[in-house]
Amino acid sequence: MSKTKPKRRRRRFRIRRKAQPGLVPGTIQPEPASPPSVIEVICYGPDGLEEKTLSHPRELGPLMQKWPVTWINVDGFGDGTTILQLGEFLGLHRLALEDVVNLHQRPKIDDYDQYLFIVAQMMQAASDEPPEQLSIFLGRNFVATFSSRPNGDCFDPVRERIRKSKGRLKNAGTDYLAYALLDTLVDVYFPILERLSDRIDAIELKVDQQQSHAVMADIHDLRNELLVVRRAIWPLRDALNTIVRETHELIAPETRVYLRDCYDHTVQIIDLSELYRDLCGDLRDFIVSLVSQRTNDIMKVLTIIATIFIPLSFVAGFYGMNFDPAASPWNMPELKWRYGYPFAIGVMLAVAAGLLYFFKRKGWIWRRWD
Repeated sequence: MSKTKPKRRRRRFRIRRKAQPGLVPGTIQPEPASPPSVIEVICYGPDGLEEKTLSHPRELGPLMQKWPVTWINVDGFGDGTTILQLGEFLGLHRLALEDVVNLHQRPKIDDYDQYLFIVAQMMQAASDEPPEQLSIFLGRNFVATFSSRPNGDCFDPVRERIRKSKGRLKNAGTDYLAYALLDTLVDVYFPILERLSDRIDAIELKVDQQQSHAVMADIHDLRNELLVVRRAIWPLRDALNTIVRETHELIAPETRVYLRDCYDHTVQIIDLSELYRDLCGDLRDFIVSLVSQRTNDIMKVLTIIATIFIPLSFVAGFYGMNFDPAASPWNMPELKWRYGYPFAIGVMLAVAAGLLYFFKRKGWIWRRWD
C-alpha cells in the first residue's frame, strides 16, 4: 500500500513581479488571466446622483462637468488600454498606474500635487481569501478606485449611504468620500479579528480537553493569518498618520478629524492582532510544555519501574546461578532449604517496598501538589 505524501503548505507571502527587468518605467502589463476591466461610476451632489457603467473613459467628461463628486470604480485589470486611457483622461501618472496593476505594493500614500495616490490591502469579512490590493486616487472632483477582482470590494455600505442620502456623505466633497472608503476598508478587519478570536477560544477548549496534539497545525495557520493582517494594516497606519499630521489642500480640516478616527482604528487592529499572536505563541509554548511534562512523567514512571527491578533482577540472577550445594557447603545452601523460595520472594518484596517508600519520602511519586 503506497503512502500519500503530505501536501506542502502554500507560501502566503510569495511575491511574483510580472514586469520584466529593464522595461520602461510606467509600463502597464496586466495579468493575462485578469478579468476584463469594468468601469462603474457614481456621480452625486446635494441635488441627486447618477449611476452608470461606462464603455469608454471619454464618457466621463459630461458627468464630471455636471456633478461635483464623481466616484470611478474599476474592477478587473484585463484591459490595460482602458486603464491607460482612464489614467490619461484623469491626468494620472504612469508610474502610479504601474503600481495599480502590479499587485505587490506596500500600503502607502503618495502626493502628486494635483491628487493623492493611496494603496491599501482590502479583505473580506466573510471570506478566507487573501488580501486584495486597492488603489485609490483622490482628486479635486473625483475619486478613482481600482481593484483586481470583479464585485469583490467591501464598499456596498458606502454605495447605500450615497443612494439613501445617509449622513453627510452626499453633501461632502471627494476627501470625505475617500475617508468613507478607507474607514469601511479598515472596519472590515474587526469582524475578521473576531472570527480569529473565536478560533483561538476553540483551540484553548481543545487544549483543556487534552486534545493538544491535534491543534499545533491550527495554531500555525492562525499565526500566519494574523501575520497577514499585521502586514496589511501596519503600513496603512503609518500612511494615515502622514495624512493626519500633514496638511494638504485636497483634505479639509474637518475631514482630517475623521481620518484621525480611522487612524485610531488601525492602531486598535494592530494591538488586537499583536495580542492574538501573543496568545497563539503562549498556547504553542503551553502545549509544548504539556508534551514535555507528559514525556517527563512517562520517563519517571519507567525509570522508577526499572530502578525497582534492578535489585529484583540481581536477586533472581544470584539464585539462578545453579551452584550444586552437594559439592560444597558454600555453594548456595539456600537451594536445598525448605523456605528458600519464600525467602527469596520475601527479599524481593521487601526491596521493592523499601524503594517505593524511599521514592515517596523524596517526593518522586505520589506527590501532593499545592
